[in-house]
Amino acid sequence: MRLNKILPITLLVAGSFAVQAQQLDITIYNQTQGITFTPLVVAAHDMNSHIFQVGQAASPELQAQAEGGDPAGVAGLLMTAGAVVNVNPAGGLLFPGGDTSLSMDTGSLGYLSLTSMLLPTNDGFAGIDAWKIPTTAGVYWIDVDAYDAGTEANDEIINGGGAPGTPGIPAAPGMDGGMNGSGVTTQETNALIHIHPGNIGDDDPNGGKSDVDNRIHRWLNPVLRVRVEVL
Repeated sequence: MRLNKILPITLLVAGSFAVQAQQLDITIYNQTQGITFTPLVVAAHDMNSHIFQVGQAASPELQAQAEGGDPAGVAGLLMTAGAVVNVNPAGGLLFPGGDTSLSMDTGSLGYLSLTSMLLPTNDGFAGIDAWKIPTTAGVYWIDVDAYDAGTEANDEIINGGGAPGTPGIPAAPGMDGGMNGSGVTTQETNALIHIHPGNIGDDDPNGGKSDVDNRIHRWLNPVLRVRVEVL
């Protein structure tokens, strides 16, 4: 299982000193050439809370976000669990090459999580699962992978489908998807959360198997890079 990586630390001042993880400045970078991210959910929470865990089934709330981009259910679960939640810091979609920033007062909550759907995919999402917030002031970087929720077959048909259990992809926000695809597959062989195998796509905008453009909508992990400054 590949974990989100903590990359080398750059301290803001000479030396280091222990602080309580209270104030975070966070910047999220879209590193892909053609993938758009739906409204993000970013949360600070306790050690017992998880939006997702690799190798386990997706919750209905995560399914709604991974298939249709709806962050409300995931945000609601987190808030019920006492998390500090920031929904949609980008004020909409996060386009290729774009970034968004937010500040978060975590209080005594020691873990950070994030989720957002990848478009165009059937049920792909980017996620951080309970990253331990450092207690030393400084700048930290997290590489964020794309996961498959395991809830829908990756048919790669762009048809406006986004409701849980409804086949298809809601949209290609860059208006660069195809149409009339016959479908890459009708089955999902792994119903648990796993690393996304990636889009297959094709280069036929008016047919073929896929409505996803293989010249634009393919990616390699990591798909997001997150800068976390602990103040």
